[in-house]
Parts: sequence; C-alpha cells; structure tokens
Amino acid sequence: MSSPLKPLDRQVLVITGASSGIGLATAQEAGKRGAKLVLAARGGDVLEAVVQGLAENGVEAVAVVADVALRADVERIAQVALERFGRIDTWVNNAGATIYGRLDQVSEEDSRRLFDINFWGMVHGSLVALPHLKRQGGALVNLGSEASEVAIPLQGMYSASKHAVKGFTDALRIEVEHMEGAPVSITLVEPTAADTPLPQHARNYMDCEPKLPSPQVDPHQVAAAILQAAVVPARTVRVGLMAGLDIMVERVAPALADRLAVFQAPRQQQDEPARNPEGALYGSRAAGRIYGRG
Repeated sequence: MSSPLKPLDRQVLVITGASSGIGLATAQEAGKRGAKLVLAARGGDVLEAVVQGLAENGVEAVAVVADVALRADVERIAQVALERFGRIDTWVNNAGATIYGRLDQVSEEDSRRLFDINFWGMVHGSLVALPHLKRQGGALVNLGSEASEVAIPLQGMYSASKHAVKGFTDALRIEVEHMEGAPVSITLVEPTAADTPLPQHARNYMDCEPKLPSPQVDPHQVAAAILQAAVVPARTVRVGLMAGLDIMVERVAPALADRLAVFQAPRQQQDEPARNPEGALYGSRAAGRIYGRG
C-alpha cells in the first residue's frame, strides 16, 4: 500500500448494519474518536435516533436507510457520503444476519435472502466503495466471522455465506493491493461469537429460542479491531481467543474439529420456546441495542 491511512479524527467512515450490535458499537467508538459517520441500516426510525444521539455528543453523522442486498441502495449510501462529506476514507461492510436450522430444513428462499445480505451486501459495498477509496487512499473492512473458516452446525448457511465473504475478500485484496498496487487496505475481520442481538434477529427453524455459544466477546472489542483496521493496514484480524483456537484445530485436525462441532448444537439452544421465528431476515427489527439478551 503506497498511501498511509489517516487518523480516525480525519476520516469519513461508512458503516452498514449500524443500528445494532457491532455496527452500532463501531459507530459510537468512531464518533468518540472524531470520525465523521455515514450510517446505513434498514430501520429508519432507529437509525435516525442513533444519529440524533451521536449529534448530541458532537458527532457529525448522517443516516441512510438502505437494504444492502440492493445495489441501488448501496450506491445511494456512497452518494450521500459524497454529498455530505465529499469523500469516503473507510467503508465497513458489517450488515449481516443468520438462520438457525438444519440445512435440509431451511427454505431456498430464506437461504438466498441470507446470501443476499451477508454475501451480496458485502460485494455491493466493496465494489461501490472501491473507486472512492482508490482516489485518495483508504480502507475497506469486511466482517467475516470465525465461521469464515470453521463450519457451525445449525447455522450452516451462515457459515457458507461467511466462507464466501472470505473468498471474495481475499481475491479482491490480491487484485487491488498486489496486482493493481492501489492505495487501498482490504481487511477481513473474523470475530468469535459476540454478545449482540444477532440470535434475536435470526430466522429460526428450531422449536427453542436460539443463542450464541459462550464465551462471547464484547461487541466493543470487535469495534476496536474494525477501527484499528481503518488506520493500520491489516490482512486478517481475529477477535476473541476462541476464534484463534477453533481455526487452529480446524486446520491441524479437521476430522476432530468436525466431531467437536457436534457439541456446538446444544450450546446454541435456550431452554425456552422460540419467541420470534421469523426474525429480521426480510425486515428490520433493530431496537438500537448493542448487546443481546439471555
């Protein structure tokens, strides 16, 4: 990379999925450090409330209601960033969702919708952001997961989508950074399970309420890794001890990793009936919360 990244207090950051969880934590942390923010999510009311809260703390931020599955919506995010701030320094593809259920139970429609959000949303963001990042140098940060490297039973389609995120991000990095020599840093962030509302927002085929397995990292730890990638070029950043351990076992002893993964199934199930099986796959359910519940 020929162009150093700017300090955060001189950056314009675009963050998708900014109305809850890791995206909201990242927006708050970036705001505290003086960045100007372009925040995108599907839920307009919640997003406006987030921007209002940031403005009350002196943060310059603008909300863009957008579904990242739609290329035109993502192009509008960039357009608003340019109209409001004149440039984009870092683009964070964070928007994501999951489905709990066995692969032979999940409908093709739901699986395709998940890929539209997790994979195509990231593709749209990356390709829309690149021309702007190349212009004056910048960072593209894509949110993968421990599940980009390791398969998770009962979240098989999520694992597949996050594997796809890794494949696309790695290939794009080779083309942009190494073949083209463009002044863009492309980072894949791979957190272990984080304490966010992801399970409550999930499409759920199980009879019981879903959860993420423990131990979980604080979303602010993931936000810190994202913001570090915005100022210091990095290839892949893993967040949480379990991410590193699980990926190491997968690489050294994959057959053992398969057998151990069976134990992940009960650790994703709560001892209570499913509350909202439809989840937020087709519409926003964000309530402006960083942390999950139970």
